[in-house]
Formats: sequence, C-alpha cells, structure tokens
Amino acid sequence: MLRAISHSHGGSGEPAGTLRLDHAARHLRRKLVTTDQGEAIMVDLPEPVLFADGDRLVLQDGRSVAIVAAEEELYEVSPGPGCPLRHLAWHLGNRHLPAQIDETRILIQRDHVIRAMLEGLGASLREVVARFQPVHGAYHAHGHDHGHSHHHGHGLDHHHHHD
Repeated sequence: MLRAISHSHGGSGEPAGTLRLDHAARHLRRKLVTTDQGEAIMVDLPEPVLFADGDRLVLQDGRSVAIVAAEEELYEVSPGPGCPLRHLAWHLGNRHLPAQIDETRILIQRDHVIRAMLEGLGASLREVVARFQPVHGAYHAHGHDHGHSHHHGHGLDHHHHHD
C-alpha cells in the first residue's frame, strides 16, 4: 500500500491522482483514504495538517496526490441594510462556526438555526453548492514553514471584540 509521508501547499507537475474531500475531511494526520482513481493510500503525517484545495499529499515513491475541495451544500450569506459584513462575520466567529469570508459574502454550512439568527440580523441567505474553504485562524497559514507547532495564536481566536 502507498504511504503519504509529507505534504506541500500547491504543487508542480501532474499529480498521480486526486482526492476529493469536504472541509471536515481535509484535516488529516493518520487515515486510510482512497483516491478518486480508486487507489488506497495510508496518510501518515508527523502532525495534523489542514489541507486546502490544490495542496498535495506527497507519497513515499515521490509522486503526489492533489487535494480537491469537494462541493458542499452551503448558505451564501450577504449583508443587508444596517447589517454590514463585519457584523455577520463577528456573529459567526463568536460561535466558532467554519466560515469562508469573501469580499462581499460569507459561505457557511447549512443550519436552519443559524439561518434564522442571520436573517434576524438582516442578512439575506441563498442556498448554494460550492467548494468550501473556511478561514481557520491559527490552524492554517499559507506560505509558512510547517516545521513549527500550530498552537500559537494569530490573534483571531480568543479576542472577542464587542461592537
């Protein structure tokens, strides 16, 4: 069986295969996975890694498998009158919900309780199916060396500012 022993953010050359995972499944350390091409791979990384769309698992034989963000059923949250995007982001962040924050919208997983809360704040919601790439605060930083611990804060996690 093939073993994946390291990873890279992005990658060059053609991957040996692809692995389509939703955002929850993209947090990997030790797990048996099957590529979209049907190849079994034992992921055995020295520390947990949160993979983004386009990252690679590097196999023992030097080949790599590209991670593909699976499409998920989401809500697209848009700001409304008197309810700017930063307020919505604060309310979602305060509940530690995975959220993809773009320039003009926020994507979250579908949840009717959260939908009611956001609509109560004046946001408008639309059901979409899209790749989900939530912001993960201290867990994931692109372009950093991965030889260090991931337990240092980036100031995003535990500072609750009240407007």
